[in-house]
Amino acid sequence: MPELPEVETIRRDLVARLKGRSVRESDAHWSDKFTPAKMIDGYRFETLNRRGKFLIAPVHADGPGTAADSSRLEMVVHLGMTGRLQLHSTASRLDLDHPHLRAWWLLDDDQTLTFHDTRRFGRIRVVEPGKYESMPTLHHLGPEPFDPDLDGRTFHRLLARSRRHLKTSLLSQRPIAGVGNIYADEALWLAEINPKVRRLGVERSTRLLSAIQEVLGAGIDNRGTTLRDYRTADGDIGSNQFTLTTYGRAGQPCLRCNYLLDSVVLDGRTTTWCASCQAR
Repeated sequence: MPELPEVETIRRDLVARLKGRSVRESDAHWSDKFTPAKMIDGYRFETLNRRGKFLIAPVHADGPGTAADSSRLEMVVHLGMTGRLQLHSTASRLDLDHPHLRAWWLLDDDQTLTFHDTRRFGRIRVVEPGKYESMPTLHHLGPEPFDPDLDGRTFHRLLARSRRHLKTSLLSQRPIAGVGNIYADEALWLAEINPKVRRLGVERSTRLLSAIQEVLGAGIDNRGTTLRDYRTADGDIGSNQFTLTTYGRAGQPCLRCNYLLDSVVLDGRTTTWCASCQAR
């Protein structure tokens, strides 16, 4: 599933190319998970933001004939597990009949923005600005990892609200936004914290926050982790998969102590860690 680094890479690839462009025409798969894509016909992109794993595109009406209460909207895109958001020029071979094409938007510069999603776990919503109640995960999202106001003590208080396994709490998006299975394993290994613990003190919370920021920052620098489906907005793969220390390496030696890495299904998610370095 695309996590914060992958979504941020796509945002950075698209923001300058979408800003100021208006939607001339659009279409979408019949599912109500994707049909809201058609609601921004005649709207102009103001910018492209990110919140956790969500892309948020503020748009405004591009001409007369739009009701005053809908003159400004936000299109929210969640990529799910296999979603790809890409921008195509008219010179590219664009197949609008592709079986995995879920939505597309023809822009006023004749480029086409497409959303492909093989497994259909992605979602598109169009809402009034900031009205996210219909999307509980986004509505209750924790702070951004790079928020300058987020420190170790604040993170400790947020983690203390849950008594679930630490990794499960991270994946809930409540104590911090944007961390999924890959980067949770990587950060917990870097911070030398067992994914099964349920409580952390301030010192270890601070260490974990620093580790989360480090692995997410590296993921952004490496333009995301491509294990199978993830592609950038230009269709390229990321390179962060070549730097992973823990995720996907069960049974291989720990890069810190040489102990063989363990793997278990923890609350439904495959989890890899070092039982030596990450002791409780």
